[in-house]
Amino acid sequence: MTDDTQQTHPLYAIDRDQIDAVLGHEGEPGPQQLTTIAALFSRYADFPGANDIRDDLQKCLTLWRLSRDELNLKTREIWESGWRPGQDPAAEGVGSGADVEDADA
Repeated sequence: MTDDTQQTHPLYAIDRDQIDAVLGHEGEPGPQQLTTIAALFSRYADFPGANDIRDDLQKCLTLWRLSRDELNLKTREIWESGWRPGQDPAAEGVGSGADVEDADA
C-alpha cells in the first residue's frame, strides 16, 4: 500500500489520546485499558492508515504479554461480568447492605 492510499480515521485524535493514556497507565491493565485496546484493534484492523496506532496497539499486547486471542477472551469476560466503561473497580463493594451481605456469603 502506498502513502497515497493512506487515510486519516475521523476518530484518530480521540483514539490517539486513548492509546497514549493506556500506554501511560502504570501497573497491570484493568478493564478500562483492556477493553479500550480491544475496541481499537477492531476499529483499526483493516483501516488503510493509522499505522502508528496499530503499532502502539501491538506494543500494548507485548507489554502485557498477551496475544490478541487472550485479549479478546479477557475482554469478553469483562463485558459478561457486567462491567461498563467508567466504572471504578475499587468501588465494587459500594451499594446497599444487601449487596455487601451477598458478597460475603
